[in-house]
Amino acid sequence: MTTLADALTDPRPSARLRAVMAAGTEARPSDLEVLVEQCAVDPDLQVREALTWALVRLPAESVVPRLVDELHRPEAQARSQALHTLSKIRDGAVYPEVVDRLGDDDPGVRRTAWRAAVLLAPDGEGPALARHLARELGQGDRETRLALSRALVTLGEDVVAPVLADVAERRGEAVREHVEETERILRDPDAASALALERARREMALGRGKRASG
Repeated sequence: MTTLADALTDPRPSARLRAVMAAGTEARPSDLEVLVEQCAVDPDLQVREALTWALVRLPAESVVPRLVDELHRPEAQARSQALHTLSKIRDGAVYPEVVDRLGDDDPGVRRTAWRAAVLLAPDGEGPALARHLARELGQGDRETRLALSRALVTLGEDVVAPVLADVAERRGEAVREHVEETERILRDPDAASALALERARREMALGRGKRASG
């Protein structure tokens, strides 16, 4: 009989996905360790999403401490997937551990931590979290900038607008531009897609200009 661990070594993503879906349907606590370990190594996004689903179906009192342990692993994917799954479980008790990852060395982990933090922030923590996140304004590529804007917007206009106004007044052009982008999303959530496209076009134009001048 093929075990879950054996099934997850299959090189076919479809086979691994079937195995994870079956494990999630059964929701056996004995599968916890295998599912968590697979989160750190599986290369397929759809399989990783299924892993999160399967873990959410297990008892939170067992899953949450195990995921918190994953936040300290050297593999960026392990940390990122643990943060993503914690954000789905919505246990606010892990908020301090999530905040510790806001400045993670890996950009992907930072982006996931931003999303998790705004979902898990306890009442009254929004302004402090907004100020913390605002330190990152104006930095990173378009994906990072958009992820930060979306995280800030999730905190709500009443929380974010004063922080954005203060930052725009005190910091440079790149920050002011990023603040303006975030304010557009606050006014119109659908603007996020348009902003991503605009920035992609600007980056492509800059790249062509650099090649032509070089």
